[in-house]
Amino acid sequence: MHYLLTVIGDTTDPADDSEPGAIDAFNDRLKAEGRWVFGGGLTSPDDATVTDNRGGDVLFTDGPFVESKEFLAGFWVIEADDLDVALALSADASKACHRKIEVRPFGGIA
Repeated sequence: MHYLLTVIGDTTDPADDSEPGAIDAFNDRLKAEGRWVFGGGLTSPDDATVTDNRGGDVLFTDGPFVESKEFLAGFWVIEADDLDVALALSADASKACHRKIEVRPFGGIA
């Protein structure tokens, strides 16, 4: 089953890089264990553009779609046998990137 591990950034707690290479080591472990699907870090929410094409005209808006002190800082899509395995991996991910991690299973993959 695929799980999304979302890295939650916090504007009041800048990234802690006291363990350089920890994220790379975690990524390498996921790959070696056959759990890596895809992952990446994101730039600041200030770099975001929101697209809204629900009406007659397309509207592009600079900045994040919601004002919040927390934001999506990065993510992993992993393969795990069950939620318990995904949660154990999320604990290691949180330690590697010094951020909170949200775990969500995919509802289905087309």
